[in-house]
Amino acid sequence: MLRPMSEWDIKKLHILRTLREQGTVTATAEVLLMTPSAVSQQLSNLAKQLGVTLLEAHGRRVRLTDAAHLVLRHAEVVFAQLERADAELAGYLQGEAGEVRIGAFSTAVPALVVPAVRALRDSHPALQVRVREAEAAEAFELLSAGSVDLALSLAAHAPSARDPKFALLPLLADPLDVALPTGHPLAAEPGLRLADLAHEPWIFGGSGPWSEITTAACEAAGFVPEQAHSAAGWTAILSMVEAGMGVALVPRMAAADRRAGVTTRILSADQPRRHVVAAVRRGAEGGPAVGRVLGALREVAGGRPA
Repeated sequence: MLRPMSEWDIKKLHILRTLREQGTVTATAEVLLMTPSAVSQQLSNLAKQLGVTLLEAHGRRVRLTDAAHLVLRHAEVVFAQLERADAELAGYLQGEAGEVRIGAFSTAVPALVVPAVRALRDSHPALQVRVREAEAAEAFELLSAGSVDLALSLAAHAPSARDPKFALLPLLADPLDVALPTGHPLAAEPGLRLADLAHEPWIFGGSGPWSEITTAACEAAGFVPEQAHSAAGWTAILSMVEAGMGVALVPRMAAADRRAGVTTRILSADQPRRHVVAAVRRGAEGGPAVGRVLGALREVAGGRPA
């Protein structure tokens, strides 16, 4: 006798996928605004519907079984197709209208997002863009949870291109310049290289993407930077540079934050860069509203000095 077709419940599959991403029932419940008991009950019902064991005890936590991973591998195809269906339906119903929610890291907001929104106001006045500032890694969590439709992040902190949930689109190679106090002995040095600053005190964040980008750029130049001070915001970093407390790498996208007491030098011989990417949930990249916003962001990025 043929086995009846399993009952695939999209809502419950989304809960299972979120559990895989978050790692615990409690974290899953927080992301989905549910109670832990409701999460457990929904997953138990899904297991009964599919006729397989989805979770197994692992110490005080649970982990997904091989069957659960098999289910999710196929579910990702379904999720992507539903995103395409939503995108096509939005285009049919909304035409030139609609709403796109963007999650973007701090320097991307004034350098890329704001100019793109200004351009869209003129070309597509019925299209609404809502902006949410988020750290590079957090942007993908928001995108996965459905809290934003488009994320601007750094390639160094993006998921693998093989991740079935996201479509990654290269947007910009943002040059990194070095900020020195005005009057520093090397501020006017011809052909300044990053290696010339190997013995300088450095200012960068204690953790996160900017710490890793600074460290990686210096290591590529042949040295490990001595971190004299730790700061994450450009106002704090440049204030310390201006006070002669150290030097720092600064993305060119942060040019608006620069000040008179700081000399910025282009490292043309080294050409360090950070790579900015746009990401959407896979299948949604064909949506007309998202496509228009992506086009505006690409136009702004293409017009920035390299």
